[in-house]
Amino acid sequence: PPFCFSCHATKPNMLNVHLVPHTHDDVGWLKTVDQYYYGDRNDIQHAGVQYILDSVVDQLLKNPDRRFIYVETAFFYRWWKQQSSSMQQTVKQLVNEGRLEFVNGGWCMSDEATTHYSAVIDQMTMGLRFLNETFGPCGRPRVAWHIDPFGHAREHASMFAQMGYDGFFFGRLDYQDRARRMVKREQELLWRASNSLTPPMADLFTGILPNGYNPPEGFCWDQSCDDPPIRDDPDLEDYNVDDVVKRFLTIANSQAMVYKTNHIIMTMGSDFQYENANLWYKNLDKLIRYVNGQQANGSKVNVLYSTPSCYLQELHRANLTWALKTDDFFPYADDAHDFWTGYFTSRPALKRYERISNSNLQTCNQLEILGGPVSRKGPFGDGESQTMKKAMAVAQHHDAVSGTEKQHVANDYARRLANGWQHCQVLVSNSLTALSGSSAKRIYCDNLNISVCPLTESSKKFSVNVYNPLARPVAWPVRLPVNGTSYVVSDAEGKSVDCQVCVCVCVCKRCKLHLYAFSKPYMHDIVHLYFLLKTEYLCVHVLQFIRVTFDPDTGLLSSLSNLETKQTIKLTQNFYWYNASDGNNKESNQPSGAYIFRPNSSTPFIISKTAKTESIQTPVVQEVRQWFAPWVSQVVRLYGDSRALELEWTVGPLPIDDDLGKEVITRLDTSIKTSEYFYTDSNGREMLQRKKDFRPTWNLSQSEPIAGNYYPINSRAFIKDDVDQLTVVTDRSQGGGSLQNGSLEIMLHRRLLYDDVRGVGEPLNESSGVFPEGLVVRGCLRLSLDRPPSAADAHRPLAQQVVLQPLLTFTDGDLHPNTQLEFSGLQAALPPAVHLLTLTQWDKDSVLLRLEHQFQSQESKVNSHPVTVNLELSSGCMYLLMPPVF
Repeated sequence: PPFCFSCHATKPNMLNVHLVPHTHDDVGWLKTVDQYYYGDRNDIQHAGVQYILDSVVDQLLKNPDRRFIYVETAFFYRWWKQQSSSMQQTVKQLVNEGRLEFVNGGWCMSDEATTHYSAVIDQMTMGLRFLNETFGPCGRPRVAWHIDPFGHAREHASMFAQMGYDGFFFGRLDYQDRARRMVKREQELLWRASNSLTPPMADLFTGILPNGYNPPEGFCWDQSCDDPPIRDDPDLEDYNVDDVVKRFLTIANSQAMVYKTNHIIMTMGSDFQYENANLWYKNLDKLIRYVNGQQANGSKVNVLYSTPSCYLQELHRANLTWALKTDDFFPYADDAHDFWTGYFTSRPALKRYERISNSNLQTCNQLEILGGPVSRKGPFGDGESQTMKKAMAVAQHHDAVSGTEKQHVANDYARRLANGWQHCQVLVSNSLTALSGSSAKRIYCDNLNISVCPLTESSKKFSVNVYNPLARPVAWPVRLPVNGTSYVVSDAEGKSVDCQVCVCVCVCKRCKLHLYAFSKPYMHDIVHLYFLLKTEYLCVHVLQFIRVTFDPDTGLLSSLSNLETKQTIKLTQNFYWYNASDGNNKESNQPSGAYIFRPNSSTPFIISKTAKTESIQTPVVQEVRQWFAPWVSQVVRLYGDSRALELEWTVGPLPIDDDLGKEVITRLDTSIKTSEYFYTDSNGREMLQRKKDFRPTWNLSQSEPIAGNYYPINSRAFIKDDVDQLTVVTDRSQGGGSLQNGSLEIMLHRRLLYDDVRGVGEPLNESSGVFPEGLVVRGCLRLSLDRPPSAADAHRPLAQQVVLQPLLTFTDGDLHPNTQLEFSGLQAALPPAVHLLTLTQWDKDSVLLRLEHQFQSQESKVNSHPVTVNLELSSGCMYLLMPPVF
């Protein structure tokens, strides 16, 4: 809004240098969020955000010309709550006058490779809502500001455009891409971030900052810097004004040569700077005065305090034509052998926990509404869901789910998520009590991933609530550890449910039994399943959709068939590892680390050419259990009415007795003729085409044939030809690529012995109390084989089903006879193309509902069309006409 802007005048016949004072405050990295805010553990890193905000506000008040931008709402929110009412009024005045400007505005500056779009939208909502409710229109950020993430996703730009941002600025892009753009003056461009939305719905002006997000060399005046201050007393021997002005003019004119207008931007700040803001502002005041003083001598350089919004306004006024970009900025490399593609997989356990937490949060939000106000009654007051929302928002930070933080910080992120889920469990229990009419104690088995659930392992009779957070029917297998050898399972109507008891494969060094059953909850259905131990029970089911074959000599997969479409492909799957570079080789001293993936060879080591196998065939579930090594095993699993094949892998602890770090992959080799193309999702939404050793916007000189061909896979990837498409749905964000025709590889786990010298200062060598010898990670890939024209109709719903999986809660013994055993929050399923993205309490009297079209344009013959949805409200009907994607 114009009345919030307070941009200094520029001069049309001069080079205008926009100085942007800023601080980059990581929401956890080397220290935890709390340690950063309070300035604790300065032995690790000197940083205290509360002092930064104190100091900046004080200095802004001393000179109305000064400007400052702030980004991370998670920190500002804390600081704001501790201020007096008079200080709050002072800050509001600074915001209203445009002297303090919020940019980006999310709870954090999210990672762009490993985040799911639904969680990004949630964290942006949390930050932007606080700014709007606190400061009104003047608190609304106009510019997206992602100066530190390690590569940039097209979907992020699309979301920012649809959120109404005017522009997007970032600091990191591939070194080859930057060099080409500097020559062509294309460091500022128009990013067309969707091939589904009609321009300009997903168009966003994008600027690449000149120095990452740091000041020009020699012009850092923070207490953490060593550059000399401006010494402007001519009577002193060390007077340096002339030298400072000369050096600055040289830098400014040089920078102007690689940008397109007579306006350039300089970021004056860096990580956790401005704790003593007087140092910065006193020197910046002098810099502006002395450089502009040279205009009287014919200088054509004009320096001013500015903000990204003011800078963007001047670029808009230039009315130029900008270069167009339609792909993304992955992978990112800052040198020939330094590809930041390792973090796509780093800390795979944390990445999975974040994804599960997102699913739990959406269920918590929905049940808060469906259960009514009584859901929020508990020991935490009305804040049961807020704790989880904040924990998930913090987890989206680019040094959180990315896996690029110190170990104690990763532990803190996980602790916050666990604490948030404990709060949400109170809400979920209250809601289920209200909806079912039963006050029976609800039990949560949060360790089912390692086959641990004390209730089901000890009780002879129990019930399971299965809540489906999707707005369409799903079939979901329920797999529980039990002690009995025969069970009968019945649904809410008393009808028997197919089940089977099998010996399970465990990671905790003791075997137990698994009980498999199928639930079919519908739109927001809460369905009860009763599990009763019996002496004899027979289950009958026919496996009808998929056939897999195994090589009898090797024990490996050999083919996959879709019986509905009459497709068969050759498919071999195995496990390999890359030895991680330790930095001691002739090409480069760059080792693999939390950020960077750098194998010391282009050929991975095969873990075993054969697998020891064990087969279980029942009418409900069929499994082939494979053992490749003491630290690598897998269960190939096929359920009776499933159209996807499960590969449940268990990897770890990775052996390091040879003093080499290891990066473990699984590779699928098929008969599909891919011509070096494959496809990955962007933050779980639109799919992007990739090609080996190729970049759409410049001629790539490939120096790392493995790491340079890795891309983020957030929820799915596929390979295809004209006849067959094999889609792999992941249960967390992972890195992968297609390095051979017909092949798709996905990195599962990393254990490294050296730091990659990007700041985190420790190797990625995870362990835990349960696994002191190294972390064991378990995950699941789901494979589907379809015809390319219709494959999206299968893999998009499957991916959403994995992201938002049903929530299981348990009760012991018999339920009260008057218990309501089924409930649905919808009268009918939403159309297949429509996804319920958000259903959450907004305030006491209102609810936030977001629906989205989940198919890309021309992706599906059936579902890539506009959809009309009728929302029946108490006041009548509301109709939504939904274009593809949003």
